[in-house]
Amino acid sequence: MHTSFSQSTATAEGCRRVQAASMGGGSGGDSKTAAARILGSGSAGVFELALFHPFDTAAKRLMSWEGRIIVAGHTMTNLNNAVFRNQAAAAPISKWLSLFPGVTFGAAYKVLQRAYKFGGQPFVRDFLTQHYQENFENAVGKKNGKTMIYATAGSIMGVGEIVLLPLDVLKIKAQTNPEAFKGRGLFKIFAEEGWGLYRGATWTAARNAPGSFALFGGSAAMKDYVFKLEKYSDATFFQDSMASIAGAVASISVAQPLDVIKTRIQKRDFKDKTSGMSILSDLVKNEGFGAFFKGLTPKLIVIGPKLVFSFTIAQQLMSFFERRF
Repeated sequence: MHTSFSQSTATAEGCRRVQAASMGGGSGGDSKTAAARILGSGSAGVFELALFHPFDTAAKRLMSWEGRIIVAGHTMTNLNNAVFRNQAAAAPISKWLSLFPGVTFGAAYKVLQRAYKFGGQPFVRDFLTQHYQENFENAVGKKNGKTMIYATAGSIMGVGEIVLLPLDVLKIKAQTNPEAFKGRGLFKIFAEEGWGLYRGATWTAARNAPGSFALFGGSAAMKDYVFKLEKYSDATFFQDSMASIAGAVASISVAQPLDVIKTRIQKRDFKDKTSGMSILSDLVKNEGFGAFFKGLTPKLIVIGPKLVFSFTIAQQLMSFFERRF
């Protein structure tokens, strides 16, 4: 009887391990799998930065613009001033080049961020599957358990992403408030600001938790319910692309209100200690609730494809490297 019970337990544990592997295409403890995941996701970050940094700058500047943009007869002028700032009257090539501030910080942040989140999520997912799959299935049903694990693992990684916040802060300041760097080198900024570079960490975590949940959950839902994939790593480029679109649209839309607050906290001068709640209160008072969705359209049109691109490429490259390694 005891032997039978032990065998049954071992079999159940084995099934969970097999399912964890089928979701990501490898064992979380395999060093080759780890290398494949980090290399694939980090490479996606490099490609994303090369193609989309100017558009990211434009979106950040729109979100940080503290004034109404859509005004009868002045909308295009306001839009031009918001995006190009002191280069608003410059030649087209100068305007384009002005969208590349913070590219050094952007490179460090984007590659580390994608390697951390896209490459790290499968490990958290495998852990949750191996140890808590039954809990998830009891809570949301067997059919939805796999998708919920995928989404929850993404949410956990999203919250943990705040460790990279200083690089994000410096990138956003360079994009929206370059005057903050005048006369100060990188090491001097880190030495003087210290933990101040983590300003907005709470708002960032609050944005990342639902945003990453929606990104990974939306992608998993497409692969589960639309494409009927048992093994996610078997997805074709088209399937990964469609799943990424679903996840990206859900993620950007859910996170947008908190992203506006986060961006306004981070773009301020280093000496400005205005709290997130004060910014939120002023935003509602002076700009109305519609301000929470400033920049949403350009994000969906431009930043959305960026996220779709990087998420799709990361999934494809991780699967590719896992097969080769």
